[in-house]
Amino acid sequence: MAPEAPRIDPGPSRRHRGTDSYDDIEPLFGEMDAAPEDSAQRVALRAEILNRCLPLAEHIARKFSGRGEAYDDLLQVARLGLLNAVERFDVTRGSSFLSFAVPTIMGEVRRHFRDNTWSVRVPRRVKEIQLSLGPTIEILSQRLGRVPRAREIAGELEIDLVEVTQALIAGNAYQTSSLDAPAGEDGESAARALVDSLGSEEASYGRLEDYLAVEPLLGELSDRERQVLRMRFFESKTQSEIAERLGVSQMHISRILSRTLGWLREEALRD
Repeated sequence: MAPEAPRIDPGPSRRHRGTDSYDDIEPLFGEMDAAPEDSAQRVALRAEILNRCLPLAEHIARKFSGRGEAYDDLLQVARLGLLNAVERFDVTRGSSFLSFAVPTIMGEVRRHFRDNTWSVRVPRRVKEIQLSLGPTIEILSQRLGRVPRAREIAGELEIDLVEVTQALIAGNAYQTSSLDAPAGEDGESAARALVDSLGSEEASYGRLEDYLAVEPLLGELSDRERQVLRMRFFESKTQSEIAERLGVSQMHISRILSRTLGWLREEALRD
């Protein structure tokens, strides 16, 4: 069992609509770094950062639930990963905290599974590579300001892309569970057999992964393309409203959206 993470007051439940609680959190790191060591101000800022980012740890813990480990244990490990991310994040590099925290927390949870057992026989070479994935992803995330792609991980480790892919797949071979074992151990739903949940997936689980796939590509778009995407998907404006705001035709906005979304989809799926 991983060392106990410090207790963090989760505070009131937060809905992730509009602006997430961990968006624009980087300035707090700057203030924390500027505060004297062990000062009350530094302690308060650190606690604020941890509390604002708790939903991220909860989301990742829930994503790994149902694999033979209790949700409460996974949440404890995920919170420990969040604490590690806060301690290690270097705001001077200019990268977002989210792009660094996600692989750090997920790495901590994967290490928890890895240290318990492997339920499927995995070749030694693949195990060795899998052990190095967490630290490598963490280093690259800090350096690149986003989650690294498989090719970048292979380049950093100086190994073949196929080996990286095999190690990533092997990450699912930690521990098997009976299909009749109860799921929903997070207290948010009544216990039911794991088999009853097969074929259905919580819609919000994929949002974080979708964001991580697309986020590094947004910087390659033009200002106009990013502006149109922001108004359409974050401000929920219609194409006609966007066209009126920008002084162009609705058809022009339609073409921008179609071209931009097509390119993002193609690039995100490439790796």
